[in-house]
Amino acid sequence: MNVGIIGSGTMGSGIAQVAATAGCSVELYDTNQAALDKAKASLEKILNRLIEKGRIDAEEKNRIQSNIRYVDSLKALADSNLTIEAIVENIDIKKKVFSELESYVADDCIIASNTSSLSIASIASSLQKPERCIGIHFFNPAPLMKLVEVIPAVQTSKAVLDKSVETIKSWKKTVAVAKDTPGFIVNRVARPFYGEALRIYEEGIADFETIDHSLKTLGGFRMGPFELMDFIGNDVNYTVTETVFTAFYFDPRYKPSFTQKRLSEAGYLGRKFGKGYYDYDQNGKIINTCHPELDSGSREDLAQTIFDRVLVMLINEAADALFLNIASAEDIDNAMTKGVNYPKGLLAWADEKGIDWCVVKLDELYNEYHEDRYRCSPLLRKMNKENKTFF
Repeated sequence: MNVGIIGSGTMGSGIAQVAATAGCSVELYDTNQAALDKAKASLEKILNRLIEKGRIDAEEKNRIQSNIRYVDSLKALADSNLTIEAIVENIDIKKKVFSELESYVADDCIIASNTSSLSIASIASSLQKPERCIGIHFFNPAPLMKLVEVIPAVQTSKAVLDKSVETIKSWKKTVAVAKDTPGFIVNRVARPFYGEALRIYEEGIADFETIDHSLKTLGGFRMGPFELMDFIGNDVNYTVTETVFTAFYFDPRYKPSFTQKRLSEAGYLGRKFGKGYYDYDQNGKIINTCHPELDSGSREDLAQTIFDRVLVMLINEAADALFLNIASAEDIDNAMTKGVNYPKGLLAWADEKGIDWCVVKLDELYNEYHEDRYRCSPLLRKMNKENKTFF
């Protein structure tokens, strides 16, 4: 298979590596020659590291590298069977690129976007043959993360959906098929991990470190929400939140935080910039932390309150995604465990905690705040009434 990748940044070059490793012939396109050179040098380092770790040998390295050509003309993608765009999250720019690309590639070439939250239907509308357009959303770093969301637009043909799923599975990835709604699965369902943690902070209930420590200690999350936002970048995370909030007609469940907005405006963008919710040294390590202990009775209660509140909001979002047929229960749980490394699938977690526990916790929050943000998903309420579980 011939695969064209548009954009040689971290995501585009990562997808190119995945496709080349799977034996595809890849054209990695960028308008910036310096960016292409950087991508080529970066792949060399990555493959050398894999050799050092015994994951591949020199012959495999050469095979992967020989499968990738670095090109600065979009016309060079003319023989592609599949193209995947991984450029800036600007729908007008994506549409312009797709419209030009379509004039070069064959009629049966699949044209895909790696967008994390933009409308696939809107992107597809820029094409003469919109039925060939689909969302294929990888997670960073693409070579390591197992999950790929595949998102058909209303225009996408079944043949294109089937071929896309088959191709991505052949690249040894786990596929979750999602409806074309804002944030798809992961970037929709994960919003409360950040949003509710920020709300807890803004209410003065706990500081960044205590919230992070609670989620890691009691929930088994690899990173707390504030560590993770610093890792992603506050500008990136805030933009996604704002996009999802606007796209859902300002549903209060997705309301952005002024705390994050102000940090973003101040340039406190996270780990790569030396300052975010935490301060970082030159090696990207957090400095000036107090490492809160949670072994006293009152601290344990606080930690449990924080964890329960964030968890039940995540479960509610996952349940609502299922209620609205965004994806299957299996795909939703796979998306969260394999896309963002959650310790458990949220719907399986709901079964473990008890559907009644979820409903009671959400109703307690709603009764306290009287905000639509805390409304219980109709699916959870129905399942509780019928004494059902997700799995």
